Amino acid sequence: VFDNPEKQAIVERVIAGMEGVLCDSDWQLSYLDDANGIVRQAIRSVLGDDSTRGVPVMTAETGSAIDTTRAARALAEQPTAVNLSLGGDGTNRALCLGWRDAPLIPISTGTNNVFPRLMEATVAGAAAALVASGRIPLAEVSRQQKVIRVEIDGEADDLALIDAVLVNERFVGARALLNPENLSSALLTIADPAAVGITAIGGLLNPLTEQADDGMQLEFAAEGEAASVVRAPIAPGYYREIGIREHRRIPFNQSLRCEGPGVLAFDGERERVLKPGQQATLTVERTGPHVIDVPATMRLAASRGCFLIPADVPKTTAAEAAAE
Repeated sequence: VFDNPEKQAIVERVIAGMEGVLCDSDWQLSYLDDANGIVRQAIRSVLGDDSTRGVPVMTAETGSAIDTTRAARALAEQPTAVNLSLGGDGTNRALCLGWRDAPLIPISTGTNNVFPRLMEATVAGAAAALVASGRIPLAEVSRQQKVIRVEIDGEADDLALIDAVLVNERFVGARALLNPENLSSALLTIADPAAVGITAIGGLLNPLTEQADDGMQLEFAAEGEAASVVRAPIAPGYYREIGIREHRRIPFNQSLRCEGPGVLAFDGERERVLKPGQQATLTVERTGPHVIDVPATMRLAASRGCFLIPADVPKTTAAEAAAE
C-alpha cells in the first residue's frame, strides 16, 4: 500500500515532529535498521550532521517479522520511552511478541488494519516526543490494549491482538482467510462493524469495543446448520455470507480450548498448525501495549502551553523556555 519512498517520507515527518518538540534537547532515536535502509536514510535526510543521534538497535537479518520481534525485545532492554511502528496488524503483533506491553504509537501502512491507525506522521512524532520527554505523562494519554494469550500444548506460547481463528485446514498455505467454509471458531478482542476481516463478522453481530473488559467467541456453522447468517466483508472489497452457530461474550478470566487438526490464524494470517489431538488454550486479557492516543496528547499539550514561547525570550533559548 505504501512503497519504500513513501515509508521513508513518513519516517522523515515523524522525526521532524520529534525535532519540532525537542528542538535542541539531548535525545536519541533507536531503530531497527531495515534491509532497505528506510529509517537510516530518513534520519540522515532530516538531521544531517546530527544523524549520529540515530542509533540502530539491530540490523535486519531475516527480512521477516522475526526481525521486528528481535528489535522490540532489544528495545525493551534499553531505557526506551516510546515506540513507533509502521505497518499493519501483523507488524504490531510481531512487535508485541518481543515487547508485549510496550508504550506504542502504531502508524498504519499495511492492508486490512484494525490495530494501527492512519495518522499524520508529523503529529505522531510530536506526540511521541511529548510523552518521551515527560511533558505529557504516558498514563494520562494511553490505554493498555487487550490481547489473546495463546498456549499450545508442547510448543511456545503465542498471541493475537485482534482475533485468533481456528481454520479447518492441515497446512499454513496461503496466509489470508478468504474461504468462510473453512472457518471453525474464533476469539476476538474487538468486534468492529466498521472494519474488514473476522472482526467485522463479530461487529456486525454485536459490536465490542477496545474499552470493553471482555472478548467475543464466534462458532461458525456449516451450510444448513446456522442459527444466523451475516453478510460481512472478510477482505477488502470482498463480502461473503457467513453462517454463525453461536456468538457470545467471554470474560477475561474464562479460557477457551480448541483441538487439532487445524490451523490457528492470528490477526488475519495463518500462523500455527495444530496436529490431531493437540490442544490450544486461548484467553483474552488486558496485558498488551500501552497505545498512546495522539489527538488526546496534542490537546493536553496545547492546554498546558507546551508549544508556547514567550515573545521576549531569544530564539537560542526558546527550547529551554518551552521545556520549563
